[in-house]
Amino acid sequence: MSARIFSPAKTAMQSGKGKTGYWVLEFDPETPRKIDPLMGYTSSSDMKSQIRLTFNSREEAVAYAEKHGISYRVEMPKEAKRRQISYAENFRYDRRTPWTH
Repeated sequence: MSARIFSPAKTAMQSGKGKTGYWVLEFDPETPRKIDPLMGYTSSSDMKSQIRLTFNSREEAVAYAEKHGISYRVEMPKEAKRRQISYAENFRYDRRTPWTH
């Protein structure tokens, strides 16, 4: 039984950082998912794949996994690279390419 501890990224519909900053413990699948031949749905007999535990910090998630004897791996979140430019940058006189319509 192994698990993955990670901090989920913000959704594509978010512009701010709301509902982020928490940590999730999810169990790795023990059996592969199967395709139902009649309807084409995917299913699994692995009940642990439905468990998703949330924690306020990474240390709490790690402590929970160690307390219950769960092997785990921690995936650190990637920081977003944001470039701050002002609207006035569009009208600079020393631009490499001219800005015209």
